Amino acid sequence: MGHRRPENQRFRFSRLENDDAYRPPRGIQSYNNVPAFGLLQHAAEQVPQRDAIVYGDSHWSYRELNQQAIRAAAVLQRLGVRPGDRVGIQLPNVPEFVIAANAIWRAGGVAIAISPLMVADEVDKLLQETNCRLVVCLDMLSDTVANPDVKLLLVSIRPHLPSLHQLGYLWMRHQRTGYWTMPTDERCRWFWDEMEAEELEYRRVPVNPSTDAAYILPTGGTTGVPKAVTLSHTNLVANAWQQYVWTRRSFGHEKMLAVLPFFHSYGMSATVLGGAATGATLIMHHRFNSNQAIGLLHEHQPTVFHAVPAMLVAMNERFRAVTPDLRGLRWVISGGAPLDADVAEEFSRHTGALVVEGYGLSEASPVTHVGHLFREPAYGTIGYPLPRTESRIVDAEVGVTEVPHGEVGELIVRGPQVMLGYWNDRVTTAWAIRDGWLYTGDLAMQDQAGRYKIVGRKKDLIITSGFNVYPSEVESALCLAEWIQEAAVVGVPDPNRGEVVKAFLVLKAGTEWDEAATRAHCDKLLSKYKRPRLYEVCDDLPRNFLGKVIRRSLREGGIAGASEAANDEATGVDATEKETVI
Repeated sequence: MGHRRPENQRFRFSRLENDDAYRPPRGIQSYNNVPAFGLLQHAAEQVPQRDAIVYGDSHWSYRELNQQAIRAAAVLQRLGVRPGDRVGIQLPNVPEFVIAANAIWRAGGVAIAISPLMVADEVDKLLQETNCRLVVCLDMLSDTVANPDVKLLLVSIRPHLPSLHQLGYLWMRHQRTGYWTMPTDERCRWFWDEMEAEELEYRRVPVNPSTDAAYILPTGGTTGVPKAVTLSHTNLVANAWQQYVWTRRSFGHEKMLAVLPFFHSYGMSATVLGGAATGATLIMHHRFNSNQAIGLLHEHQPTVFHAVPAMLVAMNERFRAVTPDLRGLRWVISGGAPLDADVAEEFSRHTGALVVEGYGLSEASPVTHVGHLFREPAYGTIGYPLPRTESRIVDAEVGVTEVPHGEVGELIVRGPQVMLGYWNDRVTTAWAIRDGWLYTGDLAMQDQAGRYKIVGRKKDLIITSGFNVYPSEVESALCLAEWIQEAAVVGVPDPNRGEVVKAFLVLKAGTEWDEAATRAHCDKLLSKYKRPRLYEVCDDLPRNFLGKVIRRSLREGGIAGASEAANDEATGVDATEKETVI
């Protein structure tokens, strides 16, 4: 009921045809005048019959995908979405994500990225902060949207699964939400039921691409404190076209393996929007698994694979046992976390693909630098700035004086992909963007060939498997446990994830350490990637003369590091979890 995609359905589009008010982009020079949905529209006009998405056994042409987005925009308008309204998307990588995002933009709304990894408290805070009253939500995750005033458009993965797996999906949904059959009422509606309505009329909404917000996504930003990045239509379109120009791709000929999470800024930019900008076919799966990813590479022979290092690590392990025919894969672009040279070299040996590293941050839509795709790889560097992106390395203390080649300073960038600002936070925005330059908070250097290399971070932001973790948020959650007096959280190096979260704990007097209870406590309050993987109980935490915890000492050597002693503790990676990044 209502949670299926109508196969080969034909709609009457007499009032839902492409919007001629926005002409297709003619090149990178035109990004200022193109709304975010213009990339999909352009592909639908240029290569209408080409597969836009291959997902399981279903194929979606660019024409069909664009028409469904127009129809979904009419649904949103009928449900009361007005220009400027915020609409959440809480979905994994499914075709409905692409349809919903483009529909929100066509209706004049602002899409909010809600991670499927978020727990109810995190979702509620984001929805309150952005005053969001409608979420396109996976049925399995409906319990995380607890506010009864927030309406849900439900999407299910079940129809896309083999018959036997559909039963398992229903059981899992029942176990999580308590529903065998999801309720249909004023609050909960099925996405495809609404799309099947006979009378829908899409009303064109004027969009100012350079000033109108298009996308909001939560991040810790350059300060390490959770906030919401606000990107304009121009930010999104410009970054997609910058990547397209960088790769020198021919339009309508590429295939992309699309397992990078769409709710992540990298996945949205490189695959959802970058795929449309390229007229590429997205070979999609809703969740990364190394076996499935390798199977998709073998079956569909995609030419481009955007990834995070943890994905490459997991796939390398499989390749050691058997190497399938992957002759189609040309480029692997890794981002989100530092890429180990050994991991990149091994993946390249197994596949024959060129593996390069890129760099970006949500505040820049997110990509600013990428390794050269037509030269030998330079592992350990993030390459060069994208077209129309200016990049400087300035003194880390004041941020004004440019440092010479080979010296370390703070990386700052300027370009059309730099955000509008943080949602409802002018003060922090003014600190992050100064004279048009975005201060990244990352320490970098430039080699003699002009390549950039990230050497550290000014702030204490932890990046694990491409996801940002903010120590203060984890520490606050830990201290809610009745047996924990104080907590300090840092990132420690990990070859698979870049970093993993480690917590140093001071227990309350008279209590005993219970690791299982602490992990269960974190399971309730924190997304999976935010939960500490390592714990160390101590009598006190290292502090400076002001009483502030010195995280640097903890990162460098734990409690022993505070007294300049070595600490060789292993990272403790759970091998059973390396398979699944999200």
